[in-house]
Amino acid sequence: MFTGIVEEIGAVTAVEDAGDGVRLTVRAPLAVADAGHGDSISVSGVCLTVVDRGEDWFTADVMRQTLVMSTLDGVAAGRPVNLERATRAHGRLGGHIVQGHIDGTGTVLDVRPGDQWRVLRVGLTADIAPLVVDKGSIAVDGVSLTVSDVSEPDAGGDAWFEVSLIPETLAATTLGALVAGDRVNLETDILARHVRRLLAFAPSAAAPATPPEGGSR
Repeated sequence: MFTGIVEEIGAVTAVEDAGDGVRLTVRAPLAVADAGHGDSISVSGVCLTVVDRGEDWFTADVMRQTLVMSTLDGVAAGRPVNLERATRAHGRLGGHIVQGHIDGTGTVLDVRPGDQWRVLRVGLTADIAPLVVDKGSIAVDGVSLTVSDVSEPDAGGDAWFEVSLIPETLAATTLGALVAGDRVNLETDILARHVRRLLAFAPSAAAPATPPEGGSR
């Protein structure tokens, strides 16, 4: 479990084929300071498990499903990544509850710079769009952000949301380097996911039970 508060910007240093997945080596001096075998580290929003580590690096295996769903598909050495260690149970929840289980990716549609702030507009696929609400929480490449605007369902055209980035976020994460056309990993609020799942079962749950044959009435 994570909070979406990035601890450092690391970098992929090696990518090795591993069957239908890959094994990544990531430079992460802070993240590995107290990491052990089997620990979880969020890599640009994707929860990965440490399988080996050194003084300033760790390796992790990435399965095919994760590659297909995330921007780690086609990752190459040199790519900067946002890193966060799993949160401690007694620590402060500075962002929001982030699992590192992304819903998919979105594409940056527009970057609007300001004197201090920068606004990103990110496209949403039809399956993710219902889970994103104005003033709700979303993780973009593992960064906990508040949705500042969102497209209306009946507005026509493709769905999108916007987030406003403060100078600290621009400097401390990889989001400051994003330009239109870049893909980003998206994880919606876990509460929204559960609500959608519950609603999917609502019709069958509300249906009256059929008594068994021969049973008492």
